[in-house]
Amino acid sequence: MNEKLEQLNQEIAKGEARLRRAQHEEKILQHQIKVLNRKERTHRLCTRGAMLESCLPHPEAVTDEQVSAILNALFGRSDTKRLIDTVLAGTGHKEDAE
Repeated sequence: MNEKLEQLNQEIAKGEARLRRAQHEEKILQHQIKVLNRKERTHRLCTRGAMLESCLPHPEAVTDEQVSAILNALFGRSDTKRLIDTVLAGTGHKEDAE
């Protein structure tokens, strides 16, 4: 009877060790997901920022405040909003525009 109890306690200990390893691995994987999402966002921001700069005359002379004012003016127009809706409807992402 004592051997059976000892064996069950060992199985419990092994199970708890496996659980701790699995929890640790889950934390590692969640961290990797965060890193990949951050890298993806950084890449997207750099790419889209470059697209914006390519549309500006002398982008090195334009301040952040001026870029913000330009974007707010452009994206605040109803015709721009309609154009965005039309473009996004063609890609299946219309809800992103709302």
